[in-house]
Amino acid sequence: MKKTCLILGVVVLVVLAAGAIVALLSRIELGEKIAVLPIEGPIVDSHEIVEDLKEYVKNPSVKAIVVRVDSPGGAVAPSQEIHEEIKKAVLKKKVVISMGSLAASGGYYISAPATRIIANPGSITGSIGVIMELPNFEGLMKKIGVKTEVVKAGEHKDLASVFRGLGPEEREIIQGVLDDVHEQFIEAVSQGRKIPVEKVREMADGRIFSGRQALEAGLVDELGDLEDAIEAARGLSGVKGEPSIIRKKKRGGLLDLLTGKSSLNFPQASPGISFKYIYSP
Repeated sequence: MKKTCLILGVVVLVVLAAGAIVALLSRIELGEKIAVLPIEGPIVDSHEIVEDLKEYVKNPSVKAIVVRVDSPGGAVAPSQEIHEEIKKAVLKKKVVISMGSLAASGGYYISAPATRIIANPGSITGSIGVIMELPNFEGLMKKIGVKTEVVKAGEHKDLASVFRGLGPEEREIIQGVLDDVHEQFIEAVSQGRKIPVEKVREMADGRIFSGRQALEAGLVDELGDLEDAIEAARGLSGVKGEPSIIRKKKRGGLLDLLTGKSSLNFPQASPGISFKYIYSP
């Protein structure tokens, strides 16, 4: 009998403790928060960033999102997917971009639709352009006496082969694709920043800007650091007092690599169209 009572007592204590923990977590969850989402390095995949954005938008305790961009750009499609997700997020919550050392090309593309963009005076940004780099091993192959035999169905199926140069027609095809993607970039900046298309086009020759130059050109809203961006997000979202700052734990360590859970992504060897990487000197 005593043993039964003891077990029941322990069960009751466990239930009460669990209830207290749940209640505490509920109170914490209901607190006002600002989420800081880092986007660092070349943009080669969008999945994790898009999922994080969706999670923060759905979380009622997150009142605003600060996206810390430190990226030289990357592949077109992932940059466009992040851009579109930020556009959706802005419809429901304030999204503030904080530019680090580098937010150029694709890094600027994803920033354009935000509620506000804040850059350091020395941040490198802009680079509104598109590039496709194609290695040409034709000369090397001739020197070592190796050649490739191509069997294809479709005249341009081996377009951009690394084993020969481009013909005039092939160059025209690729240039047409790049021009179209470039125009998409220009339109995205125009819509996001509410700048006339023609004015954006004048700046969209691939040039880079310092944060201060970008402010003068209307590409960013103000100068400041990450703390300034968090303060701006607090003010825009109407958060009273000091908000809690939440950040996701960075992944990509050795354990994640070994278990296959790493968010690390490696560019493929094959050539592709990308928003050009601009590296700081």
